Amino acid sequence: MDLRRLRLLAELNRLGSMREVAEELAVTTSTVSQQLAVLAREVGTPLLEAEGRRVRLTPAGRRLAAHADTILAAVDAARLDLDPGAEPAGTVRVSGFATAVRRSLLPIITDLCLHHPDVRLQVLEHEPAEAYALLADDAVDLALTYDYTLAPAALPDSLQARPLWSAPWALGVRAAGGVDGGSAPEVFARLRDEPWIVNSRNVADEQVVRTIASMAGFEPQITHHVDSLALVQDLIAAGRGIGLLPGDQPVREGVALQPLRDPAVVLRSYAVTRRGREDWAPLALILRMLVDGAFDRGPGDRA
Repeated sequence: MDLRRLRLLAELNRLGSMREVAEELAVTTSTVSQQLAVLAREVGTPLLEAEGRRVRLTPAGRRLAAHADTILAAVDAARLDLDPGAEPAGTVRVSGFATAVRRSLLPIITDLCLHHPDVRLQVLEHEPAEAYALLADDAVDLALTYDYTLAPAALPDSLQARPLWSAPWALGVRAAGGVDGGSAPEVFARLRDEPWIVNSRNVADEQVVRTIASMAGFEPQITHHVDSLALVQDLIAAGRGIGLLPGDQPVREGVALQPLRDPAVVLRSYAVTRRGREDWAPLALILRMLVDGAFDRGPGDRA
């Protein structure tokens, strides 16, 4: 069914006469009559019946007019939803790693509730490779991902990344043992016989460990694959291994952080979307708030 003909039917139901419909929509009365006749043929049932010198809707015409109101309202809502200049409304599906969700997404939720109540967030926790796959399948609208300066991510051409914030990473060791200073390869060389802990769901930190170990001239003994940073710290404190940890976050008792330099290990976070999707009003709003929030943290903490 043609939407223009449905609109004529809805207006006739509202106004009561073809003449008024013609005046309202700036067309001729004959145009209104002809188009409603075409609509009746399309649906296969009479929509109008004579009432003296006027016409009125048949019971089928009134039922279709009620549907027309719903259909036209839905079409208007869809157009408004796709208008970049419209007030943002809708559910934005976000896949991200836990640190970015806590650090970037949670701080903007209060502002969203206060100033943009029609924008809702659906949060899923995933590592970057998983998030990229979800974006490719159109299962999420936004991915919060990361890489390291020593293990840069290869982004598919279909995706677009916006840098958010960065953070130094360090080597987590037992507090009782301690490690003297020096360059990252020198630190690694002194710990070459230790068991190493790497991420179970992302290979980036393992690439960093293997890269620095290669600079130090040895092959690291990867013993544990663990996703939870809290569990990494528990293993370190128990003397079961060593691994990379955020250098700007507190650690539990029994764990010490050994800074890494020459080369430094820096985690870089990104907001990633499919190309061409960033103009959708709710997503554009979230991206703007994420980028503004990253810059509010200061120049030493943004990518």
